[in-house]
Amino acid sequence: MKVCIGGTFNILHKGHKKLIDKAFETAGENGSVFIGVTKGEILKNKKFLIPFDKRVNSIKKYLIEKDYNKQAIIKPIYDIYGEAVDKEYEAIITSVETVENAKKINEKRIKEGIKPLKIITIDLVLAKDNKLISSTRIFNKEIDDEGKKLNK
Repeated sequence: MKVCIGGTFNILHKGHKKLIDKAFETAGENGSVFIGVTKGEILKNKKFLIPFDKRVNSIKKYLIEKDYNKQAIIKPIYDIYGEAVDKEYEAIITSVETVENAKKINEKRIKEGIKPLKIITIDLVLAKDNKLISSTRIFNKEIDDEGKKLNK
């Protein structure tokens, strides 16, 4: 199956890894996963941002670690649609936080006469303190990338 995901992947963390793992699980052994990494104007409101190449490299490192790299395609995306409207993907993996974007992608696909994507939604990943794991919390040194509380 051809699957797509997208995001900023600012600091790769346990939640991102769950999303990536679900994408490859859904794609299956003979499938492929398009990973769109945001770049450009879409990021203008980000308070802090790791350079694009570093974000992509952290994803590539994880893909190699999990032996997913042969099935992956990583490209920049400049809006919420990326290649999800242009290509013949079959499914999109999203979190409950971004499922509305997947619905917008399907609306646009339908308008353009393309079959809608199957939307597969994963739950958010919580840190040990039962709050959301996020790149911002990691950047602020509240938690590590696995959600463990850091001593300040």
